[in-house]
Amino acid sequence: MKKNKILLFLAILPVFLYAQNDMDSLLKVLDKTVENYQHFSQIKEERMNKLKESLRITVSEPQKYEICGKLYDEYSAYKSDSALIYARRKLQIAEKLNNKRSLTDAQLNLASIMGTAGLYKEAMDILISINIAEAPDLKAYYFHIYRTIYGYMADYTVSSQEKMKYDKIIEAFRDSLLVSNPPKTGTHVMVKTDQLIVSKQFDEALVILLNYFPTIKEDDYHSKAIIAYSIALAYEGKRHRELEKHWLALSAINDIQCSTKEYISLRNLAYLLYEDGDIDRAYSYMKRSLDDALFCNARLRTYEISRMMPIIDKAFKHQTESRQRQMIITIISISILTILLAIAVFFVYRQMKKLAVARKNLSQANDKLNTLNHKLSNINIELKEANTTLSESNLIKEEYIGRYMDQCSEYIDKLDNYRRMLNKTATSGKVEDLLLALKSKEFIEDELKEFYNNFDITFLQLFPRFVEDFKSLLIDDEYVQLKTGQLLNTELRIYALIRLGISDSVKISHFLRCSLSTIYNYRTKIRNKAAGNRDEFEEKVMQIGLAAE
Repeated sequence: MKKNKILLFLAILPVFLYAQNDMDSLLKVLDKTVENYQHFSQIKEERMNKLKESLRITVSEPQKYEICGKLYDEYSAYKSDSALIYARRKLQIAEKLNNKRSLTDAQLNLASIMGTAGLYKEAMDILISINIAEAPDLKAYYFHIYRTIYGYMADYTVSSQEKMKYDKIIEAFRDSLLVSNPPKTGTHVMVKTDQLIVSKQFDEALVILLNYFPTIKEDDYHSKAIIAYSIALAYEGKRHRELEKHWLALSAINDIQCSTKEYISLRNLAYLLYEDGDIDRAYSYMKRSLDDALFCNARLRTYEISRMMPIIDKAFKHQTESRQRQMIITIISISILTILLAIAVFFVYRQMKKLAVARKNLSQANDKLNTLNHKLSNINIELKEANTTLSESNLIKEEYIGRYMDQCSEYIDKLDNYRRMLNKTATSGKVEDLLLALKSKEFIEDELKEFYNNFDITFLQLFPRFVEDFKSLLIDDEYVQLKTGQLLNTELRIYALIRLGISDSVKISHFLRCSLSTIYNYRTKIRNKAAGNRDEFEEKVMQIGLAAE
């Protein structure tokens, strides 16, 4: 026992230091991996499409059997409905081949995927019908499926008595698996450490797992995900929260990289982050887990996630509402300060007039008042500079208002011309032309294009360095690329409106004629690419142009 503790300490020391110092970096890697999940799914889909094409052109039944097996393996933890289809097709081919070993293998595949899909009775019926003595080399696989399905049933049951019964059966199949799998193999390590973790021998399990993990092939993401999850379970038992999170993150990264949709790590990590107060990440990870579970049709995983999702969703909404309230308070405070500033400027202006009159009267005073007169002259100069600044600001506002008044007048003329054209078309009896004109969106699209162009020109007159200053707030300015001749794109217009004080996503979506979810996604996407603190990003946008003004 003492020797095991020493070995465990030596094994986990570098991992512990890494977890302490690099958890934030690891979560950023996981964020990027979650964001690019479609890329990994596409790689898997391309691989499966090649297998499907091979199956389509193959005429040999043994080759069809082999390809169906590969397709089943690809789909088993990816999409259970498709895996079920290929498991059944593999079984049909096995029946034609009349090979007992092939038939048993196909039946085991079918039972396994039925367990994933929640069809426990059907899976057990198939397992009971199998005579494993006819395929002794599949005995380990046979025991594994039994242990997995009873594990699902133990997780699903609400009766403590039934759970105890299932746990005893699971333990019996663990013993059978240990006998069936040679020592030092991956399966033997997984089963042995699972047994140790269940019996709360966490140190012994960690010694085995932490020594085995570095031996896994670099591209064997599935095995790395499973072993990393087992390590996380052991640390959970030891209540080493940070190390548990570290290994859950590693497991989740490998799950997504191998396009596994039926997993646990990301969901468990999301709940830990929720408890830590990292609501945004918790919500993102839990949503990804739910979407993948639904895609895979993994009923147990969907059920488990559906119990936790409302809790995190409620916290996420509460946090969003809190931020909105803070933003409203900030806007109100700024408005009050603006009013107070206007009042102060008004009184300063009045005082400036009084000082001008006083300066004329004091010019005839004696030499003793020259020093005071000089000070008053300096104050007058400063006030004149302030007045000049206000005049320039008013000039910009007048130009902005004048431009939009001209545009409104122009829109009235265009609408009148359009009305006359429709009236003329209707009067001449060209009903079809009239209907085509009414259905056409060309007029609206052209006007919107001109409206946005006028908005861009006017805004950039007010803030000529907005695009350059905005890019400087991002990690990489290539995230915002403008097409040739384009002044602003949709993402820049969103933040241009925010710079003008319009921060309500609903108002922005109406202005840009986009859905509310699109506006939210754009804002979140840009904020995630901020060079500094994401929570302060929009405040920094509000600072753009202040020095110039």
